[in-house]
Amino acid sequence: MIGASVENGPPMLDLAFPYRLLGAGGGGRECLFLLHGSGVDETSMVALARRMAPDAALVAVRGRIPQEDGFRWFERITPTRFDQESIRVETAAFAAFATEAAARHGLDLGHATFLGYSNGANLISSLMLLHPGIVRNAALLRPMPVLDKAPATDLAETRTLIIAGAADETYGPFAPALVTLLSRHGTEIDARIVPSGHEIGDPDAAIIRHWLAGSAVLRR
Repeated sequence: MIGASVENGPPMLDLAFPYRLLGAGGGGRECLFLLHGSGVDETSMVALARRMAPDAALVAVRGRIPQEDGFRWFERITPTRFDQESIRVETAAFAAFATEAAARHGLDLGHATFLGYSNGANLISSLMLLHPGIVRNAALLRPMPVLDKAPATDLAETRTLIIAGAADETYGPFAPALVTLLSRHGTEIDARIVPSGHEIGDPDAAIIRHWLAGSAVLRR
């Protein structure tokens, strides 16, 4: 069903999370799951992803927690403290969603990259730690650790790119702790710092494009 692409119109609502499948049907195996930041929706990551991987199928997913005029992935207590039950419930739901979406649309999770920004990146790191085996490649933009207690997960079969902003005063100081946490669990990690704040843009796209090219070579 990989040809069932939706470039325009409303998102699909038949699984646990609203989502759009974009650019499928070209016969390639590359796929990006896109997880947006807080207060926006699934369309916000598409243009950047197109610059990183123009030929990839994109699964642009919407978080289920309302925030302002958009959505987020789990409840927060403060900007840097998060509801642990909400994290676990939403992460478990997303694990099931990713598996079901891949099966429905003929996508290979082993060749997929999970690309997340801010709150979306935090959901991906939680997915890696709480539900190992789904994420093999993760690109995390402006992330921080959010789990109070991380299980003893083996991430030896995963690759992770973390990009922090040098002037990101909210999340930037926490990025090294996430690098340490994921490294201790065995992921192959590439940690970068770009000269920006919490916003993302061309420097991130260039780094991820190069990193994705390396991922493709390793999977051949």
